[in-house]
Amino acid sequence: MTDIPQFIIGGAPRSGTTWFCHALDRHPAIVMAKPFIPEPKFFHRDELYAKGLDHYRATWFPDPDPACVYGEKGSYYLENPACARRIRDCLPGVNLLFTLRDPVERAYSNYVWSRMNGHEDEDFQTALELEETREANLDASLRFVHPNAYFSRGLYARLLAPYYALFAAERILCLRFEDLRSDPEAVLTRVHAFLGVAPRPEDAQDLGRVNPSRETGVPPLTDATRQWLRERYAGPNRELAALLGPEFRPW
Repeated sequence: MTDIPQFIIGGAPRSGTTWFCHALDRHPAIVMAKPFIPEPKFFHRDELYAKGLDHYRATWFPDPDPACVYGEKGSYYLENPACARRIRDCLPGVNLLFTLRDPVERAYSNYVWSRMNGHEDEDFQTALELEETREANLDASLRFVHPNAYFSRGLYARLLAPYYALFAAERILCLRFEDLRSDPEAVLTRVHAFLGVAPRPEDAQDLGRVNPSRETGVPPLTDATRQWLRERYAGPNRELAALLGPEFRPW
């Protein structure tokens, strides 16, 4: 049996992963695991992974068509190093797509999302300062969600390292969310080539924003906090540039 799924969108959260689900699912040769929300989370959640690969395929990819390419999205796969090993053990030939966003903007979008969903009541600066303490004392019910992990999710080089250690570089495609926003047709064409299907740039049209964080009533990102984060991310962004090479433009 051919390994199914043949590709996984692995994160990062708040970086366009759900947009890719909708855009790729428009292609007649691509089938995405549905529903898009909630995600399968098979490789992320211990109790799901314990059910085994046959359960995963039967649940999310029943009766596969050999003429199609199958994929799923796991927004949290990037931040959980156990996922890299589990995916490699189960799907050694899988292709991996990661969308990365300016870590400052990604962190604030994550904060807005947490406010929207009732997981946050601090201002953004205070929430950032509390992140390490909160993560160390995280309630067991939230250990697979980490709703207050704003800064750490932007340490992309550290998060990608387990995947590059286990998979050949040609099986990993890292894209910038900003490029998706500015030229979605070109980015989608590149992804189609990566997945080995015919290009359909028109599938990017008329999708608009998918699963956005709404900012109504949320304190804005201040210039001081933005600059503080820029300085904190300067070193990690250099590490990312070194990992991904000159084709990837860091922030």
